[in-house]
Amino acid sequence: MIKREEVYKIGLFNKPHGIHGELSFSFTDDVFDRVDCDYFICLLDGIFVPFFIEEYRFRSDSTALVKLEGIDTAEKGRMFTNVEVYFPVKFAEESSVDELVWDYFVGFRVIDKRHGDIGTVVEVDESTINTLFVLDKDGEELLIPAQEEFILDMDHKKKQMTVDLPEGLLSLEDVETLD
Repeated sequence: MIKREEVYKIGLFNKPHGIHGELSFSFTDDVFDRVDCDYFICLLDGIFVPFFIEEYRFRSDSTALVKLEGIDTAEKGRMFTNVEVYFPVKFAEESSVDELVWDYFVGFRVIDKRHGDIGTVVEVDESTINTLFVLDKDGEELLIPAQEEFILDMDHKKKQMTVDLPEGLLSLEDVETLD
């Protein structure tokens, strides 16, 4: 059984394209084109299910047409309308920070070099011009900027990232110092 911590969301199947089961796919991460993995994972009825990719072709920098193995009619393709598409974390680990989408970091512990453990990323807020990591620190919500230049190190296996946040971004009331 595939577990939530083994995958991260990269997009959404929209609707069938044509009569042979091809699917319109909106993606936020083109990791499937950069690494050697021949399947997507779809969230169907609360269960993560892998589907092998027969072929795909890009329509733009955020959409592609995808043909999944065994999906060969428009009727079968309609079952995938608005289905979330995930990708195995183990393949994304081959990518550098600048190639990953921010959603990849959900579940990561964040360690600041001055303040220590500042929480776990529970969500990524992209509703404003500045993308933010939403952290949970002992039941309290903390927002920090999601910026490549603040990330010093990543441990994919431990799901931990070390950051160096600008002085003053975290006040002593927000975070307990672990000296």
